[in-house]
Amino acid sequence: MSNFSQLVFGFLVTMAFITNVQGWIDAHATCYVDYQKGACGYDTIIEGYGLRTTALSTALFNKGAACGSCFEIQCKNSKWCKRGAGTIKVTATDLCPPSTGPAAWCNPPQHHFDLSLPMFMMIAEYKAGIIPVQYRRVPCIKQGGVKFLVNGNPYFLLVLVFNVGDAGDIIDMKIKGTSNKWVQMTRNWGMNWQVGTTAWTSDQSLSFQVTSSNGKKVQLDGVVPRNWQFGRTFEGKFNFK
Repeated sequence: MSNFSQLVFGFLVTMAFITNVQGWIDAHATCYVDYQKGACGYDTIIEGYGLRTTALSTALFNKGAACGSCFEIQCKNSKWCKRGAGTIKVTATDLCPPSTGPAAWCNPPQHHFDLSLPMFMMIAEYKAGIIPVQYRRVPCIKQGGVKFLVNGNPYFLLVLVFNVGDAGDIIDMKIKGTSNKWVQMTRNWGMNWQVGTTAWTSDQSLSFQVTSSNGKKVQLDGVVPRNWQFGRTFEGKFNFK
């Protein structure tokens, strides 16, 4: 996704975010059990998302740009809705892929949530299979700072960004080593961002500039200290509010 496309998408998501806080949008929901890992790149247990997760249909997933966003969902107008259940709040961590046949709920342009089984059962009976729901975007409430899992090699970094507060999803990311200027990163898949073209060695600390879909930016200087190692997670001192 180009920088221009990211900015346009960020503007549209921001407008949708503002609108959805005011009202609800109709959709459907199912459930699945294999929710620990998915198309966003998170390990939901290790990265702290737990069971409060959902996979998104193709239209909502937006090629991974919606990873990390948070939704409030309620079961609506079904005999299978649990009385007095209220709403659930979940984080997008996976894709519900398109399929064929009469149960192709996740195909474009449908809005559909494939909830983790525990979340589905908080608002509806398991035997329902699929339920009508209403949803809206809500701010993500996270503890601590934005986190970065650094993988790759000295000439190619793949950085998973997670535990992102407020909008939850990221549209732009830059990186800077101690001895070089800010370098643009690009989305590889999900919330994994990549960068190459220069040597990224552990004798220099790494800083990140992260921009969320509502246009807010956080700069985390020296979040990855010198003598860092691949496969480790580093936490910034700040988060989005």
